Amino acid sequence: MQQLAKKVAVSVLSLLLSGAALAEGFTLTSADIQHGGFMKKAQEFQGFGCSGANTSPQLTWSGAPNGTAAFAILAYDPDAPTGSGWWHWQVVNIPADINTLATGAGDAGKNLLPAGSMQLRNDYGAAGFGGACPPAGHGVHRYQFTIHALSKKLELPENASGALTGYMVHAHSLAFATIEALYKRD
Repeated sequence: MQQLAKKVAVSVLSLLLSGAALAEGFTLTSADIQHGGFMKKAQEFQGFGCSGANTSPQLTWSGAPNGTAAFAILAYDPDAPTGSGWWHWQVVNIPADINTLATGAGDAGKNLLPAGSMQLRNDYGAAGFGGACPPAGHGVHRYQFTIHALSKKLELPENASGALTGYMVHAHSLAFATIEALYKRD
Protein backbone atom coordinates (compact mmCIF):
# COMPACT_ATOMS: atom_id res chain seq x y z
CA MET A 1 0.00 0.00 0.00
CA GLN A 2 2.87 2.39 0.83
CA GLN A 3 4.48 1.61 -2.53
CA LEU A 4 1.27 2.53 -4.35
CA ALA A 5 0.92 5.76 -2.35
CA LYS A 6 4.51 6.71 -3.24
CA LYS A 7 3.92 6.00 -6.94
CA VAL A 8 0.75 8.11 -6.94
CA ALA A 9 2.52 10.97 -5.14
CA VAL A 10 5.40 10.88 -7.63
CA SER A 11 2.96 10.81 -10.56
CA VAL A 12 0.98 13.76 -9.22
CA LEU A 13 4.17 15.73 -8.55
CA SER A 14 5.44 14.97 -12.06
CA LEU A 15 2.19 16.18 -13.59
CA LEU A 16 2.25 19.38 -11.57
CA LEU A 17 5.87 20.06 -12.47
CA SER A 18 5.39 19.28 -16.14
CA GLY A 19 2.37 21.58 -16.31
CA ALA A 20 4.44 24.47 -15.01
CA ALA A 21 7.43 23.56 -17.13
CA LEU A 22 5.41 23.33 -20.33
CA ALA A 23 3.72 26.70 -20.01
CA GLU A 24 1.82 27.47 -23.19
CA GLY A 25 3.29 30.08 -25.45
CA PHE A 26 6.90 29.99 -24.28
CA THR A 27 8.92 29.38 -27.44
CA LEU A 28 12.54 29.23 -28.60
CA THR A 29 13.63 29.91 -32.19
CA SER A 30 16.94 30.35 -33.99
CA ALA A 31 18.20 31.73 -37.27
CA ASP A 32 21.14 29.28 -37.08
CA ILE A 33 19.67 25.93 -36.02
CA GLN A 34 16.32 24.21 -36.53
CA HIS A 35 14.49 21.62 -34.46
CA GLY A 36 15.28 18.23 -36.02
CA GLY A 37 17.75 19.74 -38.48
CA PHE A 38 21.49 19.21 -38.72
CA MET A 39 23.79 21.91 -37.35
CA LYS A 40 26.41 23.48 -39.58
CA LYS A 41 30.20 23.33 -39.31
CA ALA A 42 29.98 26.72 -37.54
CA GLN A 43 28.52 24.98 -34.47
CA GLU A 44 31.23 22.28 -34.44
CA PHE A 45 33.91 22.45 -31.75
CA GLN A 46 37.49 23.27 -32.62
CA GLY A 47 39.69 20.66 -30.95
CA PHE A 48 39.36 16.99 -29.95
CA GLY A 49 39.77 16.15 -33.65
CA CYS A 50 37.05 18.58 -34.74
CA SER A 51 37.77 21.63 -36.89
CA GLY A 52 34.61 23.76 -36.68
CA ALA A 53 34.22 27.43 -35.85
CA ASN A 54 32.86 26.72 -32.33
CA THR A 55 30.16 29.39 -32.74
CA SER A 56 27.09 29.38 -30.52
CA PRO A 57 23.82 29.74 -32.42
CA GLN A 58 21.59 32.80 -32.40
CA LEU A 59 18.61 32.20 -30.07
CA THR A 60 15.37 34.13 -29.56
CA TRP A 61 12.59 33.34 -27.09
CA SER A 62 9.15 34.74 -26.37
CA GLY A 63 6.11 34.17 -24.18
CA ALA A 64 7.88 33.94 -20.82
CA PRO A 65 5.46 33.48 -17.93
CA ASN A 66 4.67 36.17 -15.36
CA GLY A 67 7.13 36.13 -12.50
CA THR A 68 10.18 35.47 -14.68
CA ALA A 69 13.19 37.02 -12.94
CA ALA A 70 15.93 35.74 -15.27
CA PHE A 71 16.65 33.18 -17.98
CA ALA A 72 19.09 30.29 -18.32
CA ILE A 73 20.28 28.49 -21.45
CA LEU A 74 21.52 24.93 -21.28
CA ALA A 75 22.97 23.07 -24.29
CA TYR A 76 23.33 19.34 -23.73
CA ASP A 77 24.15 16.19 -25.73
CA PRO A 78 22.38 13.20 -24.14
CA ASP A 79 24.04 10.84 -26.66
CA ALA A 80 27.66 11.46 -25.62
CA PRO A 81 29.30 8.15 -24.65
CA THR A 82 30.05 9.25 -21.09
CA GLY A 83 27.21 7.68 -19.13
CA SER A 84 26.04 11.19 -18.19
CA GLY A 85 25.83 13.10 -21.48
CA TRP A 86 27.86 16.23 -22.28
CA TRP A 87 27.24 19.86 -21.27
CA HIS A 88 28.10 22.16 -24.19
CA TRP A 89 26.89 25.47 -22.80
CA GLN A 90 25.44 26.82 -19.58
CA VAL A 91 24.42 30.44 -19.21
CA VAL A 92 22.47 31.64 -16.18
CA ASN A 93 21.06 34.95 -14.95
CA ILE A 94 20.27 36.40 -18.36
CA PRO A 95 18.19 39.48 -17.42
CA ALA A 96 14.42 39.11 -17.68
CA ASP A 97 14.15 41.99 -20.19
CA ILE A 98 16.39 40.18 -22.72
CA ASN A 99 14.85 37.83 -25.31
CA THR A 100 17.65 37.13 -27.77
CA LEU A 101 21.33 36.19 -27.94
CA ALA A 102 23.38 36.92 -31.05
CA THR A 103 25.31 34.32 -33.01
CA GLY A 104 28.62 33.83 -31.20
CA ALA A 105 27.40 35.15 -27.83
CA GLY A 106 28.90 32.04 -26.20
CA ASP A 107 32.45 33.18 -27.02
CA ALA A 108 33.72 34.39 -23.64
CA GLY A 109 36.38 36.54 -25.33
CA LYS A 110 33.84 38.59 -27.31
CA ASN A 111 31.81 39.77 -24.30
CA LEU A 112 28.48 39.56 -26.20
CA LEU A 113 26.30 38.33 -23.35
CA PRO A 114 24.03 40.81 -21.54
CA ALA A 115 25.41 42.36 -18.34
CA GLY A 116 24.73 40.14 -15.33
CA SER A 117 24.77 36.89 -17.33
CA MET A 118 27.14 34.17 -16.19
CA GLN A 119 28.66 31.45 -18.38
CA LEU A 120 29.68 28.34 -16.51
CA ARG A 121 32.24 25.70 -17.38
CA ASN A 122 31.24 23.28 -20.12
CA ASP A 123 32.44 19.67 -20.27
CA TYR A 124 35.42 20.73 -22.41
CA GLY A 125 36.60 22.60 -19.31
CA ALA A 126 36.03 26.20 -20.45
CA ALA A 127 33.43 28.81 -19.51
CA GLY A 128 31.49 29.46 -22.70
CA PHE A 129 30.08 27.59 -25.65
CA GLY A 130 31.70 24.33 -26.72
CA GLY A 131 30.40 23.08 -30.05
CA ALA A 132 29.40 19.64 -31.24
CA CYS A 133 32.17 17.06 -31.53
CA PRO A 134 30.76 13.55 -31.33
CA PRO A 135 33.24 10.71 -31.78
CA ALA A 136 33.84 9.89 -35.45
CA GLY A 137 31.61 7.04 -36.56
CA HIS A 138 29.42 7.28 -33.43
CA GLY A 139 26.31 8.21 -35.39
CA VAL A 140 23.90 11.10 -35.03
CA HIS A 141 23.89 12.99 -31.73
CA ARG A 142 21.10 15.23 -30.41
CA TYR A 143 21.97 18.70 -29.12
CA GLN A 144 19.27 20.14 -26.88
CA PHE A 145 19.32 23.94 -26.60
CA THR A 146 16.88 24.79 -23.82
CA ILE A 147 15.82 28.18 -22.49
CA HIS A 148 14.44 28.25 -18.95
CA ALA A 149 12.40 31.09 -17.46
CA LEU A 150 13.64 31.30 -13.86
CA SER A 151 11.72 32.42 -10.78
CA LYS A 152 14.89 34.03 -9.40
CA LYS A 153 18.50 34.76 -10.27
CA LEU A 154 20.76 31.88 -9.33
CA GLU A 155 23.67 31.99 -6.92
CA LEU A 156 26.24 29.55 -8.27
CA PRO A 157 29.99 29.32 -7.82
CA GLU A 158 32.02 30.06 -10.99
CA ASN A 159 33.23 26.45 -11.02
CA ALA A 160 29.76 24.89 -10.63
CA SER A 161 29.43 21.48 -12.26
CA GLY A 162 26.89 20.79 -14.99
CA ALA A 163 24.93 18.67 -12.53
CA LEU A 164 24.74 21.46 -9.92
CA THR A 165 23.82 24.06 -12.53
CA GLY A 166 21.17 21.77 -14.02
CA TYR A 167 19.74 21.06 -10.58
CA MET A 168 19.45 24.74 -9.66
CA VAL A 169 18.01 25.70 -13.05
CA HIS A 170 15.36 22.96 -12.89
CA ALA A 171 14.53 23.79 -9.26
CA HIS A 172 13.67 27.39 -10.23
CA SER A 173 12.30 26.89 -13.76
CA LEU A 174 8.85 28.34 -14.40
CA ALA A 175 8.81 27.20 -18.02
CA PHE A 176 11.17 25.95 -20.71
CA ALA A 177 11.40 25.58 -24.47
CA THR A 178 13.84 23.44 -26.47
CA ILE A 179 15.32 23.21 -29.94
CA GLU A 180 16.86 19.80 -30.53
CA ALA A 181 19.40 20.00 -33.36
CA LEU A 182 21.46 17.14 -34.75
CA TYR A 183 25.11 16.57 -35.65
CA LYS A 184 27.15 13.68 -36.98
CA ARG A 185 30.86 13.22 -37.64
CA ASP A 186 31.94 10.64 -40.18
